[in-house]
Amino acid sequence: MEVIRLDGVSLWRRTQEEFSYDLKKTVLSFLEGKYRHPAKKLVLDRIDLVVKSGEKLGIIGANGAGKSTLLKVICKILRPTSGVVRVSGKIAPLIELGAGFDPDISVIDNIILYGVMLGFSRQEIFARVPSILEFADLQEYSLVPVKVLSSGMAARLGFAIATDIQPNILILDEVLSVGDESFKNKCKQRIEQFWADNATVLVVSHELDFIRKSCDRAIWLDKGKINLIGDANRVINAYLTNATNANAANSSL
Repeated sequence: MEVIRLDGVSLWRRTQEEFSYDLKKTVLSFLEGKYRHPAKKLVLDRIDLVVKSGEKLGIIGANGAGKSTLLKVICKILRPTSGVVRVSGKIAPLIELGAGFDPDISVIDNIILYGVMLGFSRQEIFARVPSILEFADLQEYSLVPVKVLSSGMAARLGFAIATDIQPNILILDEVLSVGDESFKNKCKQRIEQFWADNATVLVVSHELDFIRKSCDRAIWLDKGKINLIGDANRVINAYLTNATNANAANSSL
């Protein structure tokens, strides 16, 4: 049974230069008759993808290839410019851990808010609060605003919430390494549970050996397009061969 389907998905986004172009400069350029429409870049280009229930899918490619953007589109964090995204099941997105918290409300209230956004009732997520706080080692901070937490503590909280709710689909953007060595080991053990269970896992990682050993299939993204999809070992070998040839060509120049 398929749980994720993308049909002809494309996404145009404003460039980083345009994101930093402040309102004052925009108004002045308009008054001076020099205003230009924001530049946009095609980040995802006609992506077709089907992921089946229980599949472990690795996503590889160079920096800027569109890997993290693809995950955000699947999680509905970003809306595609064109195409259709269908997802069946609860998703736990481990992307930019802690970035979505409300800094002015308590840790407990953020846990409940996060859970409700993922489709759980207040009662269901409230019952999970003690185990989440214990896993994140934040029992003493349950009633303080999230803005009091360090970035590492917020990341721990984000990881604990996302993995405690037992999602059907787990989204990992780079292999996690938050907190001290003890917490990293706890993270590793919990992620390994998802591999052992029938959860669907999508993972972006530059650690190709991890993808090779842990994933059924892999996608090689290149400039927003799927360059190759199939058996993880075959895709990684093709990607490495391409990288080696490109380096050799550059060295001969």
